[in-house]
Amino acid sequence: MDLANSNNESIKTTVENKTWLFVPATRIDRVTKAFANGAQAVIVDLEDAVAPADKAQAREALKNYYDEQNEQQTYQPIWLRINQAGIEAFLADIALCQKLPKLAGVLLAKAEQAADIEHIHQHTGLSVIALVESAVGLHQIDSMAKATGLAAFSYGFLDLCNDLGVQVGTPAADIVANQIRYQLILTSTVHKLAPPIDTVYPDFNNEAGLSARVQLWSQMGMSGMLCIHPKQVAIVHQALRPTECELQFAKHVMAEYERSGQAVFKIDGEMVDAPVIARCRQLLTQWQTT
Repeated sequence: MDLANSNNESIKTTVENKTWLFVPATRIDRVTKAFANGAQAVIVDLEDAVAPADKAQAREALKNYYDEQNEQQTYQPIWLRINQAGIEAFLADIALCQKLPKLAGVLLAKAEQAADIEHIHQHTGLSVIALVESAVGLHQIDSMAKATGLAAFSYGFLDLCNDLGVQVGTPAADIVANQIRYQLILTSTVHKLAPPIDTVYPDFNNEAGLSARVQLWSQMGMSGMLCIHPKQVAIVHQALRPTECELQFAKHVMAEYERSGQAVFKIDGEMVDAPVIARCRQLLTQWQTT
């Protein structure tokens, strides 16, 4: 058995969340509020959200938060977005992670090399989500997918557009975005990683646009989404809910399958076979509450 694949299979369950809400490391007080708003994972951001001069103070604030939560026994696990490898801030972030054993994991900004992912995992024992934000990183995803400790991929589309020379907000950008999603989904599946996490939706006041984006990436097979504003969390959750028609169809399929035991049959004029049965079972397992 491939040891990297075996390791990835064992840790990918740590990234089953649908909503990942960023909180600046300079505003640790927002962590509790983020969970209260329904976020399934909270990412404390030590990278872009924190000016270089403020990073040391932000690390200290996060350490104090953990100490207080442990004393009060009200701890909720969080993820930490750390700075890119190869700079001084990266080493300081790793040192901080070593003092926070209850971290859920880390997001590596501007990931480009498998060795950096393995370095993080080796020195912290934490699972890593690789943020692909450059052409080099995108080119290296197959190599990074083999890294011990990698749980999943995500990507920074605006950074990628800048690096690739793509004009944001155009039909061409949409084509490129879907190509990136496809590459990450394919690579993640082949290497037995968790499905990738979609990038942020910058316009947090555009509910319809966000809902459409959620439906797109979920239909493509991605697992969740990075959120930049608390109001996005509820919209993502709602957009992911199946319709009543979809739930009823799944119930009819499973009822007929259990009644007849047949591997192929028709429901509502639609041919049902093993993949459809499996999809219906998964849908009901996840959403049926009665």
